[in-house]
Amino acid sequence: MSRPNLQVALDHSDLPSALADVKNVGDIVDILEVGTILLLQAGDEAVKCVRALYPNKKIVADTKCADAGGTVAENVQNAGADWTTVICCATIATMKAAAEKIEEVQVELYGDWTFEQAEKWLEAGISQVIYHQSRDALFAGETWGQKDLTKVQKLIDMGFRVSVTGGLTVETLELFKGMEVYTFITGRGITAAENPKQAATDFLEEIKRIWGE
Repeated sequence: MSRPNLQVALDHSDLPSALADVKNVGDIVDILEVGTILLLQAGDEAVKCVRALYPNKKIVADTKCADAGGTVAENVQNAGADWTTVICCATIATMKAAAEKIEEVQVELYGDWTFEQAEKWLEAGISQVIYHQSRDALFAGETWGQKDLTKVQKLIDMGFRVSVTGGLTVETLELFKGMEVYTFITGRGITAAENPKQAATDFLEEIKRIWGE
């Protein structure tokens, strides 16, 4: 079982603070995400800046695209992104159009998606999904539980590379022990920490402890 990746989400409302944070942790984490909020505020300039700072890192543009998949994916790819995201309610045509213009597409699992839909994504050549505890759900008091772990494992068993995100802490990682999670994604768990560099290191060391190097 390979070690899960660690991805930092730059969910900032302005580019200067995002760049300040990414410079603290960019050499520690495996994947850099230009978050949806940051993209809405700063556009593809955010992707260009992160790519300039980290020419050899994997970069995700978290567009949560629902339509015009080919255009959106091509634009962020031209800015320097390797991957982009589409929302699970997007049509298969949108997902395929995006996949034709960028290295990989990840399906963001929000709301009332089904495993029957997920089968169609696999058939369309989409092999990455992101399982969420959303920001709003977490604010409403929801936490990770067995129902989440069961769904994540089923997606893994189907053949997806599954990333998980939403209110993750270093302690939360133990819940996923024995599961072939592809990536753990955290934003404020690192960037809002008193010492972001130490927080990123702590996440990575715990991943290594549980899954090995």
